[in-house]
Amino acid sequence: MSLKPCRECGREVSTEAVLCPQCGAPHPTNLGWTGTGFEWKSDARILGVPLIHVAFGRDKHGKLRVAKGVIAVGQCAIGLVTVAQFGIGILFGFGQFIFGLVVVAQFAGALFLGVGQMATGVLAVGQFVAGWYGLCQVGWAKYLWSPTWVDAEALAMFSTIKMRILDFLGF
Repeated sequence: MSLKPCRECGREVSTEAVLCPQCGAPHPTNLGWTGTGFEWKSDARILGVPLIHVAFGRDKHGKLRVAKGVIAVGQCAIGLVTVAQFGIGILFGFGQFIFGLVVVAQFAGALFLGVGQMATGVLAVGQFVAGWYGLCQVGWAKYLWSPTWVDAEALAMFSTIKMRILDFLGF
């Protein structure tokens, strides 16, 4: 283990240090450290927002890179269409913890259609749901279809949706 000066404060630190103990600079002995991960923005823009923004990891200051675009892809992301671990998909979101209008996620916080292990929405489908129409293992909904409760309105709604999907697919 050798010692070198921190690029931010000049204090001697180990070349193996992840953070400077004095000032907190990430990887303090790396002169050209720009962070971890990856970030890319398309040149095309809509109302000043990148059409596509992809971001993973942390920047040179150790802050999470957040994808912000019409189409946003990343660990954390915000966009009209979002694919992320944590994010807001204003129109559509896909990922682990997502909020938006239509969401498919482990935790789907949707306003209209939520599909996931835990889902909310006017139409909520999942293991645990809360919504207006719910298809679930356990949940709360005005009209609920679960192993222990079958509401006629919920049965009719989800049966109609199933038939329309099958018709659309040609079955």
